Amino acid sequence: MDATTAHSSGFETSSRSDLPLVVVVGGGFGGIRLVQRLARAPVRVVLIDRSNHHLFQPLLYQVATSVLTESEIAYPIRRIFRFQANALVGLGEVRSVDRANRSLIFSDGTRAPYDWLVLAAGAVSSYFGKDGWSALAPGMKTLNEATAIRARVLQAFEDAEAETDPQALRAHLTFVIVGGGATGVELAGAIRELAVDAMAPDFRRVRTKTTRVVLVEAGNRLLPSMSAASSEAARVALADLGVEVRLKSMVTDVFDGGVVVAGERIEADTVVWAAGVSASPLGATLGAELDSAGRVKVLPDCSVPGSPEVFVIGDMAAQTCSKDGRAVPGVAPGAIQMAEMVAGVIAAETKAARRGTPPPPRPAFRYKDKGSMATIGRARAVAEVSGLQLRGLPAWLAWLFVHLVLLVGFRNRLFVLLSWAFAYLAYSKGARLITGQSRSRLKTPLGEEMERLART
Repeated sequence: MDATTAHSSGFETSSRSDLPLVVVVGGGFGGIRLVQRLARAPVRVVLIDRSNHHLFQPLLYQVATSVLTESEIAYPIRRIFRFQANALVGLGEVRSVDRANRSLIFSDGTRAPYDWLVLAAGAVSSYFGKDGWSALAPGMKTLNEATAIRARVLQAFEDAEAETDPQALRAHLTFVIVGGGATGVELAGAIRELAVDAMAPDFRRVRTKTTRVVLVEAGNRLLPSMSAASSEAARVALADLGVEVRLKSMVTDVFDGGVVVAGERIEADTVVWAAGVSASPLGATLGAELDSAGRVKVLPDCSVPGSPEVFVIGDMAAQTCSKDGRAVPGVAPGAIQMAEMVAGVIAAETKAARRGTPPPPRPAFRYKDKGSMATIGRARAVAEVSGLQLRGLPAWLAWLFVHLVLLVGFRNRLFVLLSWAFAYLAYSKGARLITGQSRSRLKTPLGEEMERLART
């Protein structure tokens, strides 16, 4: 796909071809905000993404646990920019960047030029060199991954209902979450609530309340980006829900049907990986220096050394906080703040070029920490905002408000709010659908079991 020719007629009717071309790769929080901020700049903008939708990743775990449907946390990218005359959207996958020739190379081998380039392609799950584990313990970065996890979770309960082998039954009702960050904490609490509150009335033979959820964290506490007090509060809240938290425990093997944790073999039908991320491999094609997580070591203005026209933002950028030198966390506010600064740089320099005046000095990125939060279950959460540490219902309400504000599109906000309200008041999860291919691990021959049931 060629970013400049795929929609050439749209360019000619809505934009001036003599304006510089800004290509943005990635339709996440950073990419979307950057394109929006360039709406009045004297540039043409092309946003390229592999998917046609903007995904609200912080709520993927709610799709995986049947609280929300896919359409409630995703929004068509084209619809976001339907009124922005200088922006076009391209559906395609960028394979590499040719900085020397200022061009992108797509997965089909075609090329597209750029005048300015912003890489905002996000991150992928990291298995720390054990990539073979990905098929056995899927991560949760895309809608497809979330729906696949949902299918595994729901299939496990279906298998448990028909199972007569005691050992297999225990495996059906055991769920292992690897990684004690926000995603792992939220997913563990949601699965436990799903089993105890929502699923129990629907099954006749199996007691879903006996479901075992194991959260494994290699570090000495959960939520390492938050304070020790919030980490402990999260651990206590999970324990109250019945989640088994394993701290200082390393996963040494993932096999078909379970994991090995600190030498202990745990049989589990469902294993989910939330232990780490690495930057999109697209950053490695720049030829710039990378950190241990594959992020590009950018300059203070988020540009790539030696290429002032190329920027990297969000999860792909190894950027530091100006005050203490810590890395900017891989969260939406960080990506959005980088996007706003870079958009300002591009707009200012293109305007200066049109006037024939020298460009203004580029600012250094300064990250404003807006706090951290994680939800643990129904009216259970921890939050740290502006020096305040919140627990329980107040933290949960703050979490709900922040996530609703960030969701794109009024319809999404309305439906998410209604879904949350229904789940909260009725102890119910509404989207319990097994879609796509789902692998059953049932040990009891289903035909024999049905015949036995027919006789009783």
